Amino acid sequence: MDSVVSAPVANGDFAADAAHFSAYWLDAKDRLARLGPKPKRDPATFDTAEALKQAAREARFTFLRRHAGTLYDRLTANRSKFVRIERLAYDAAELVPGLVPSRAEVTAEAERRQADKDGCEIDQGILFNQFLADPVCGMHLCHAMLLPHEESTEALAKFLRDGTLDLGFAKVERQGKAAVLLLANKRFLNSEDNSTQPATEIAADVCILDPQSQVAVLRGEVVPEGKYAGRRIFNAGINLTHLYYGKIPFLWFLVRDLGFVNKMMRGLARPDVPPDEVAGDSIEKLWISAVETFAIGGGCQILLATDFNIAGRDAYMTLPARKEGIIPAMANLRMARFVGDRITRQAIMYERRIDCDSDVGRMICDEVIDPAEMDATIERVIDRLTGSGAVGAIGNRRALRLAAEPLDTFRKYAALYAREQALCHFSPALISNLELFWNAQNRRA
Repeated sequence: MDSVVSAPVANGDFAADAAHFSAYWLDAKDRLARLGPKPKRDPATFDTAEALKQAAREARFTFLRRHAGTLYDRLTANRSKFVRIERLAYDAAELVPGLVPSRAEVTAEAERRQADKDGCEIDQGILFNQFLADPVCGMHLCHAMLLPHEESTEALAKFLRDGTLDLGFAKVERQGKAAVLLLANKRFLNSEDNSTQPATEIAADVCILDPQSQVAVLRGEVVPEGKYAGRRIFNAGINLTHLYYGKIPFLWFLVRDLGFVNKMMRGLARPDVPPDEVAGDSIEKLWISAVETFAIGGGCQILLATDFNIAGRDAYMTLPARKEGIIPAMANLRMARFVGDRITRQAIMYERRIDCDSDVGRMICDEVIDPAEMDATIERVIDRLTGSGAVGAIGNRRALRLAAEPLDTFRKYAALYAREQALCHFSPALISNLELFWNAQNRRA
């Protein structure tokens, strides 16, 4: 039986430590492979595998606490290049083999159900925890994720030419002075998953960059079939069926919340100046959310990042984090500003449902209206928000954001989130929760 081997001792020299630790991690990976696939391990072999993985993870923390800054600088040419999370993870795998999984390893794991994975992506959580924990590297990475997506320039040109943009899982339309982003994962009630992510971020970029609109609106598309056929649904949160079947990679969480959602809250960064409110600059629009039917999980998280929320009287919000076994992204950072600490804990820890048409619901939703009046209300709110000029509105938005959540506060939280969400994402509790509360094993992916 393979046993745990002691990790090297970091001596402070990056090249030497990288070589020694890399050899250790690659050996641990070989030992793990010899134990066979996770579903076929007996209890003793399972325990040996977990001990091997845990020792290797502790060694990653040891290495990165000494060398995260040096590693990040080498991956970004001393921070002269902005590299997004999706690429940075795999660039690090090439530079220091064994530190984080290669693209091939993650692709192989993606073929397995979540319960059958060994969790090699936890190592990505460790990497980004340490990158984000470093103030200089962390702020640079936040900056990189706030820049427009590489595909957004072409998408914007198409939108300006045609007046509409269909990206499959997200659409952009123009309504008066507003660019409207429609979430369109209709089969899964406009939930978010690995298929929707690029489309929603690019669509958000287009809304923010569109020179012919003054505000942006986020809304769900009409669902064509099933229980909610013919109704608009704002957002059903993370696609739990895809989560159960292992189709949500860990990096999805970081890319979503440092990219798409953070762009709605902070706007788009410029490459030549920092994106903070004090010394930097950003390209911003006010965001209006139109909540119809429900805002579950990630949908509720979005409402904590947008500027004005309209909701139908029959709509509700939930943060079913305990039932899912994961952290509800930035809700732990933001929700208490709206409803206080106690209600935040009840929503996150005890699945408290919040009806939009309630005292608590109105702390998050600015207007609660008859569902039939949604279109007219959106139009009226657009006119009201643009009536005194966009410049003053954006200045107030930045000032309010600086008081509530400076970018450095977000960075620190994101560092914690990277580590803790990685552990949650591969926890046995996640699987049991999904089977108990979601009947995931009987749903079709």
